[in-house]
Amino acid sequence: MTFQEKILQGIPNNLPAKKACVKNINRAPRRKDILSTKEKQLAIKNALRYFPKDWHQELAVEFAEELLSFGRIYMYRFKPDYQIYARNIAEYPGKSLQARAIILMIQNNLDPEVAQHPEELITYGGNGSVFQNWAQYLLTVQYLATMTDEQTLHLYSGHPMGLFPSSKSAPRVVITNGMVVPNYSQPDDWEKFNALGVSQYGQMTAGSFMYIGPQGIVHGTTITVMNAFRQILPKGENPNGKIFLTSGLGGMSGAQPKAGNIANCITICAEVNPKAAMKRYEQGWVDVLIDDLDKLVDRAKQAQKNNQVISIAYIGNVVDIWERFYEENIYIHIGSDQTSLHIPWTGGYYPVGISYEESNRLIREEPALFKDKVQVSLRRQAAAIGKHTTRGTYFFDYGNAFLLETSRAGADVMAENNIDFKYPSYVQDILGPMFFDYGFGPFRWVCTSGKPEDLDTTDKIAATVLQEIMENSPEEIQSQMEDNIKWIKNAKKNKMVVGSQTRILYTDAEGRLKIAKAFNDAIAAGKIGPIVLGRDHHDVSGTDSPYRETSNIYDGSKYTADMAIHNVIGDSFRGATWVSIHNGGGVGWGEVINGGFGMVLDGTREAEANLRNMLFYDVNNGIARRSWARNKEAGFAIKREMKRTPNLKVTLPNLVEDTILNNLF
Repeated sequence: MTFQEKILQGIPNNLPAKKACVKNINRAPRRKDILSTKEKQLAIKNALRYFPKDWHQELAVEFAEELLSFGRIYMYRFKPDYQIYARNIAEYPGKSLQARAIILMIQNNLDPEVAQHPEELITYGGNGSVFQNWAQYLLTVQYLATMTDEQTLHLYSGHPMGLFPSSKSAPRVVITNGMVVPNYSQPDDWEKFNALGVSQYGQMTAGSFMYIGPQGIVHGTTITVMNAFRQILPKGENPNGKIFLTSGLGGMSGAQPKAGNIANCITICAEVNPKAAMKRYEQGWVDVLIDDLDKLVDRAKQAQKNNQVISIAYIGNVVDIWERFYEENIYIHIGSDQTSLHIPWTGGYYPVGISYEESNRLIREEPALFKDKVQVSLRRQAAAIGKHTTRGTYFFDYGNAFLLETSRAGADVMAENNIDFKYPSYVQDILGPMFFDYGFGPFRWVCTSGKPEDLDTTDKIAATVLQEIMENSPEEIQSQMEDNIKWIKNAKKNKMVVGSQTRILYTDAEGRLKIAKAFNDAIAAGKIGPIVLGRDHHDVSGTDSPYRETSNIYDGSKYTADMAIHNVIGDSFRGATWVSIHNGGGVGWGEVINGGFGMVLDGTREAEANLRNMLFYDVNNGIARRSWARNKEAGFAIKREMKRTPNLKVTLPNLVEDTILNNLF
């Protein structure tokens, strides 16, 4: 069968042979054995729904083995035998250009060069799933390859519920992930529902098919690290020879060394999983690999002495580095952490003093003991960080729930009021007031031709547009514009692409609209192929997350999720090609609601109308909410937008003097 025939086939007509276990790849950790016997039977019954009755006896035994061995039913037997990666859009079968583009994006998310645990359909973050199992993948790509532009595919946590009649202006796909009733949104609830095969954790961009490899987080981390150094260094002083210490080299965290190099500092990043560290080293995302703490100490001192720009991956636990560097009097200028603490008990964080292999055994066989070890480790890490901050280290939470989980572990991370954390989140100090409030966020695009020359063309278009905008932009956003122009001009040189030919930069609504229109014009002129537009959910409007994206909302509404819900609904009828809404993300199940979109540009007038309507709303919805929360920068941005767009009318807050509130109660 050809590749196209296999896509169109869906579930095979004949039962494929059982596959041998793939070795020497990064496998997902074994999940908690959380189901009762009756629930395990239900999980098998649920899984068998995808297959003919004649196969049930054989598959029931196999799926039971998977459930007992891995804590999940992945249906490895049904993984297709063709290579999964983003092909040229012309190679995909289908009646709808938009649907073919979505297949491309799905396959990019599952490309072994991109995905963290590709055999388990996990793109990043330890549990950020595109689908729960391979049957869902097969059915979904079959639906997409056969649908028309007057149908919509509805996905319930990876499960393709079916194609429903709609209209050409409707989204081609509507995605939900983990949308459980709120009282059933604790970590063990996710373990249970996912093991049953009825819900999944889509992270932010994995379950939306919008992950573009570590490039996306490289850009955000570069901006964060650059501005973190700007906060602590005298104006004009560069970060050469100054240390940024962090941890994690997975799907998202793996971007940190590359970002540190671009920001011109010394990056030291710890990773307990040797395969993950080696993968980043082989991809050229980290300069040096070290697995001996004594050698790391010597190398760090040498780099400081010589004012080097270098990234070092340490295969080991970051707690050991924090403690040893304090003893060695090695000064850490900025510090953070990007382990997957949204899933601390299932492989997101590995405790100090225990091997990687033994930790994985404990996760499965002694979960209570593993949890205790994790919390002890978190307390040690927080204590060591506290010692460094007394010496002047600037530590910030990088949105991975580090401070939240360390506080739950009883670590000393709370402020004197016992409400706030003593350390800021990077959104509170940097991305919130400097970027999100002004409407700047992670705008991204994918060249569906797969041609590097198309990406080169789009880079030049974007750089030209930004340069033109900057000439008339107000002083408040000049630094943001400068950083992003520098980024886009150097993106190719920095070798950002992993997987599809894609790019990201931070820009506001004006920039997104003008860049998108220029792309659409170039497509119409035959200069480039179709483009998929998207963004990270980690943006101005897409996400309600009180410990990350909306941590700089101070009117008491940071725990509400109206903005994210309105965002996905508003995008859906303004021209998005697909929309998504998730429970969960980088800070944890039950801690955040994420809304996302994808949009296909094909050079038509309809695409231009869609981008004007949707991209404008997608940004300004969030600015309006931030303005209503009395964020000064957002107030400036929304007033400026209303002057430019007479049809925009936003409710503005009347500011209250604090003296009026004194002595009221």
